[in-house]
Amino acid sequence: METKVKDLTVGELQSLISDTIRGAMEDLIEDVLALSSDEYLRSIEEARSDYKEGKVKHFEEIFDV
Repeated sequence: METKVKDLTVGELQSLISDTIRGAMEDLIEDVLALSSDEYLRSIEEARSDYKEGKVKHFEEIFDV
């Protein structure tokens, strides 16, 4: 049976919305902090370069799938 919004109490709906917004804000703050880190940005550039140069292993190679 599928739960519908009409089946939630006001408190449950408020909690659901609050938890969703809190999670999104935490993710946003984490992204801002990460992107303000020169070391993190360098690691992204290095990873992209490695990928372009083929210096990566595919999932199947690592896990022998």
